[in-house]
Amino acid sequence: MINRLNLATNPFRNRTTPYLVAAGLLVFGLAGIIVSIAEWRQAVKDNELTVKQIGEMEAELQRLKAEGEKVRQQLTPEQRELLFAAHKLVANKTFGWSRLFADLESVMPGGVSANRISVQNVFRDGDKVNAEIEFGVISRDFNAVMGMLQAMNNSGIFRAELRGQDLQKTDLSTYTEYRLRLIYTPAYSYTANEVAGGRPGGPTQ
Repeated sequence: MINRLNLATNPFRNRTTPYLVAAGLLVFGLAGIIVSIAEWRQAVKDNELTVKQIGEMEAELQRLKAEGEKVRQQLTPEQRELLFAAHKLVANKTFGWSRLFADLESVMPGGVSANRISVQNVFRDGDKVNAEIEFGVISRDFNAVMGMLQAMNNSGIFRAELRGQDLQKTDLSTYTEYRLRLIYTPAYSYTANEVAGGRPGGPTQ
């Protein structure tokens, strides 16, 4: 009678639960491994497809370049000049000529006046459109012209160099004409958004 009441001598043991828990963890682990393997195989397939597509695009690009070179070789000098003019026209349409005049005014001191602007070339440098400009100014103050050159080169939008100067005399006054070469690189926002406001390629008096 005493032995039946003393449960400590015959403790309760549940041998099924640990096996069920272990089996469940094993199933989850195997499922995770299967999913991981499937995702890895899909990633490998996607990578192989991407590499194949890149190879095909590179081959197509080389083919188009070769065809373009053949076409250029067959062009007459007049046709090549027309093609160059067409490319230049596309660049001109994206160039902010009104902004050019505003930027010039911002670096020109009061004692210096512009008397000629001639755009020699328009070209792209990366994502920006640049212009090579012959710029003529007149002034009686040499130091003012030198200060203008320094202001241009410090502006970040002009690269300026003095090409020559000529003393001009009239019945009323004496002044000097200075010839400059400018490389103009406007800010990107202006090259992309402004509409052409000048007439590129010709002088403006």
